[in-house]
Amino acid sequence: MDAPSSPVAVITGAGSGIGKHTALALLKEGYAVVLAGRTEDKLLAVASEAPEGQTLVVVTDVSSPESVKALFQKTHETFGRLDLLFNNAGTGAPGVNLEDLSFDEWKKVIDTNLTGSFLCTQEAFKLMKAQTPMGGRIINNGSISAHAPRPNSAAYTASKHAVTGLTRSSSLDGRKYNIACGQIDIGNAETDMAARMKTGVPQADGSIKAEAMMNPEDVANAVVYMASLPLEANVQFMTIMATTMPFIGRG
Repeated sequence: MDAPSSPVAVITGAGSGIGKHTALALLKEGYAVVLAGRTEDKLLAVASEAPEGQTLVVVTDVSSPESVKALFQKTHETFGRLDLLFNNAGTGAPGVNLEDLSFDEWKKVIDTNLTGSFLCTQEAFKLMKAQTPMGGRIINNGSISAHAPRPNSAAYTASKHAVTGLTRSSSLDGRKYNIACGQIDIGNAETDMAARMKTGVPQADGSIKAEAMMNPEDVANAVVYMASLPLEANVQFMTIMATTMPFIGRG
């Protein structure tokens, strides 16, 4: 595969939701896409929608340093370079009172959402700074929760606030390697993970209300836009949300 004409992207959490839609959108733009996630069947289903030779499926646990290293090693062996990393894999915890959240649930969220993004960013840096031409782009999946919490969401909110810090540090530390790093903060894309928003979720005033949703394809198109810029330009932070969801305003 000719690397300059076929840029290479790694997407974590690529088997469903935002990751799947972004993978398909990037494939339409001519990217070679490495599909990383925990569930092989889901990754293979996404790959089946792509032209032969345009995807690589790698079962990956982003919370494991060994698994992440294997992901990027296989990417390099197969495609020879890396142009884009979308740190998308994420998980949440049960919506329980802060004082009742178990340590195991807390750790699972931090290990996946924050440590996973850090480990993937490290390995991407190593590839991007060593390749010719040097450089690449990293996009982190933040969240509306990187700005404001929902009730009973300490682990998820803390992890996403921390991802913002990682985005800023990666953006600064990547300058010397021509690595651009930005973040997309997503509110209420209609995926399996967010499906409960349609039936009603707790609000800050204690009420339960259904919330507006948006098409995940619109999120994927936003990621494609961020990725389409030359490395001399960067979308540092983008917020894309269902227009009438309860984020802007008092709640």
